[in-house]
Amino acid sequence: MNQEISKKEFSHLDQNGKVKMVDVSEKKITQRTARAAGEIKMKAETLKMIKTGTVKKGSVLETARIAGITGAKKTSDLIPMCHPLLLSSIKVDFDLNFDDKIKITAEVKNSGQTGVEMEALTAVNLAALTIYDMTKAVDKSMEINNVRLIYKAGGKSGIYEREE
Repeated sequence: MNQEISKKEFSHLDQNGKVKMVDVSEKKITQRTARAAGEIKMKAETLKMIKTGTVKKGSVLETARIAGITGAKKTSDLIPMCHPLLLSSIKVDFDLNFDDKIKITAEVKNSGQTGVEMEALTAVNLAALTIYDMTKAVDKSMEINNVRLIYKAGGKSGIYEREE
């Protein structure tokens, strides 16, 4: 195990190795932002259908945007140790400038005692899963890839920006 990682404490475990929710009651309230990204790879024909709005189930991207926003809001219901948060902003965007994939980004903000990274990551995943669900009738070979945190600000650890 990496020495740097082995020195860090896993905050969701108590001294006996039992799972616990992190106590954030003593943390300062700060402005927090997280951005996550990912992509869904598909056949060129599938992407063309999405771009031209000819998918029979309706507006794929607007449905995926709603799913991503809803997913961010429900993150604490899905991931056991996440705190329920009052989110002040959720944005989900799509980049269609490719032949065989859609890039998805999500940005989540709040003022709170814990970060919003999990909410941004959940938004990207739910948006991608919704795209899959709405187009699986024409393309079961789609792949959801490369979901990652790309930026976070706020809190004691400060700013993190992923080098791409």
